[in-house]
Amino acid sequence: MSGTDKTATTRRDLLQAAGAAGAATALLGGLGINPALAAAARSEKPLKAAFSNAGLQATWCAQGKQAAEWWGKLFNVEVTWFDGQLDAVKQRAAIDNMASQKWDFVAIQAFGIGTLTQPVQKMIDAGIPVIDMDTLIAPLDQIKVHSFLAPDNEFMGASVTQALCNAMGGKGKIIMTQGALGHTGAQGRAKGFNTVVKQFPNIEVLDTQPADWDVSKTARLWETYLTKYPQIDAAFFHNDDMALAAYNIMKARNRTNILIGGVDAMPPAIQAVSEGRMFATVRNPSCRIHGGAIIAGVAAVTAGEKSGQGIPKHVITDGPVVTKANAAGMQWMQDHFLI
Repeated sequence: MSGTDKTATTRRDLLQAAGAAGAATALLGGLGINPALAAAARSEKPLKAAFSNAGLQATWCAQGKQAAEWWGKLFNVEVTWFDGQLDAVKQRAAIDNMASQKWDFVAIQAFGIGTLTQPVQKMIDAGIPVIDMDTLIAPLDQIKVHSFLAPDNEFMGASVTQALCNAMGGKGKIIMTQGALGHTGAQGRAKGFNTVVKQFPNIEVLDTQPADWDVSKTARLWETYLTKYPQIDAAFFHNDDMALAAYNIMKARNRTNILIGGVDAMPPAIQAVSEGRMFATVRNPSCRIHGGAIIAGVAAVTAGEKSGQGIPKHVITDGPVVTKANAAGMQWMQDHFLI
């Protein structure tokens, strides 16, 4: 091969690599990532990453998997999934399996705080960067994760509850259906709810039982509520899946006057807000969190980005309250795995 041919080949290779990296770089504004770092961070050789979230039965988790895989392709990361199955015991078995293997980096959303500490610590001790997503694996002063990417759950709970209380005119009866009580995200959403309703002495909280993110359990709870309580003015749910499951029960009982607020702003909930079946939801940015975990892991491996230096120990990944006014734009952002 002549020197000219070698030069041409090298240029083609560079252009191909630049094109792949450039596609990722162009979409990083919403993640707050320095494009120069992103372009340098794409690995020439495929990286192996292990991911787990609470359970792929939940639409938020399923969307997160899609986002991680999409961003992974842009950054040359092969993603292997360990499903939590919305069960702490089953997720622990999956993470024990994960910890027995070698990875370039790992990202985990725990079903409950403190349930995965031992296998996660084993991976950290082996020098594997572990990115914590959405809910604490353990308190940050007790485990040295690479970073914790999560929304402000208290803000999310408070903002939707405030919208519901305002729509109720500051009086009436409300129910909160919680997620899993051991989930720090659910704990934050409950705290936000309680902080707001305490400001409204004429609003009565009828019930706050958890449904553990389970739509079947949610439906059973709401069958009971609609029989027990002749007046329910509003309901706050810790995720949209539970909110929409309850709406189906309300519709069957001809109780669709109940104002519904949720969390996650998943596509079915965005449509429900647009159509008036839900009053409001707030975006827990699954795509930003799972995609951000890919970028954080790649930067740690290829660029040597250090925990607490290049990347903060805790990265807030908030999304907005979603109403009819901004629903269409929020859907577009999700379609492209940006939020």
